[in-house]
Amino acid sequence: MLAHAPRPETARPPSGPVLFARYAYGPNRLGLCGPDDAPALFGGTTDGGDERELRHLAPGFEGAYPYLELIARANGIADPLDRRVVDAYWLGSGLLDAVTPNVFADSLRLRFRPRLGQPTWQALESSAPAGAKPVHAFHVLDVFPKVGLMRSEQVDDVLRTMDSCRIRWGRVLERDGDALVVNAVPLAFTGGKLVLGSPRRERITAWHDGKGFLGDVAAGDVVSIHWDWACDRLDPGALARLRSWTWRQLAIANETI
Repeated sequence: MLAHAPRPETARPPSGPVLFARYAYGPNRLGLCGPDDAPALFGGTTDGGDERELRHLAPGFEGAYPYLELIARANGIADPLDRRVVDAYWLGSGLLDAVTPNVFADSLRLRFRPRLGQPTWQALESSAPAGAKPVHAFHVLDVFPKVGLMRSEQVDDVLRTMDSCRIRWGRVLERDGDALVVNAVPLAFTGGKLVLGSPRRERITAWHDGKGFLGDVAAGDVVSIHWDWACDRLDPGALARLRSWTWRQLAIANETI
């Protein structure tokens, strides 16, 4: 059971490398992206590990790290793992607006054009002029379906994968051992469009042998979720940004599905 009583916010915000590892750990532990060293990611975020190891691992996330570099460069920030940059990539922030459509289009062309056929590339190419930005929601909602899978018979499986991969939010109901039971907002495919559905009850993992990323959690808290792993506790401002940027990228992705 979890208490409902409010508690003071005294925890020091995580550094950029630690914040990156919190969100990267979920898919990495499943072998889906990044270097094959999930224990180092987990230890670096829970045991006060050496952040130099986290910095060494981060460039190996070939999907995420180029976006971090792009955001940092556009904002005159020397470190791609600056906390502000990492936060902007995973949740969305005003830093993304510094990435102009031309700069973003050039980055997409360099990364994806050689790997895509002309029709698929034309669909993806249109996203930058339409207002897409280098936020994680863009990669999940726009890049992923444009490889063609959304038009195949595998649409249900692809939708589940996209929903797991995007940064979701869920309101905590209760704790169950090393898990949390939350009301989470799912991704759905209705009328040929991607939408957000009604909250549903889910069980997500938050700790491993009592260790995790959240610290104290109370019923009613909202947590971010990546591949069914609880990444962070979201204050109202962070939740508002995540919701806003998710809706923004959904609208853009739906233009060319």
